Amino acid sequence: MSNKEPPGVASSCWSPLVGQPISPEHASEISRVFKALGDPVRLRLLSLIASHAGGEACVCDLTEVFDLSGPTISHHLKVLREAELITGERRGTWIHYRVVPQRLASLADLLIPTTAETVAS
Repeated sequence: MSNKEPPGVASSCWSPLVGQPISPEHASEISRVFKALGDPVRLRLLSLIASHAGGEACVCDLTEVFDLSGPTISHHLKVLREAELITGERRGTWIHYRVVPQRLASLADLLIPTTAETVAS
């Protein structure tokens, strides 16, 4: 995996939920992201990666934090990658993970009302 923007991120600009009803396609895509974040281990992994020095964490640093097997951690990282929340880059033996800022921004924009009128109601 490369450190480049994953496919689909640039086109994943979601409209806020409060602006208008979302399409079935967007609902499916967005629910996949929320499902990925709905697991406490994955949410913590994302937080550990995002808060790690330089915004990047080696898988070796992540596995030490949990009382879980390497394959289980790998599975959780795979779910986060498939949701396009993180990317990974192999360097020698280890994979280094980064969050995808554009994806997190799209997710935040989705949940934030965009007008004062919306906030007031």
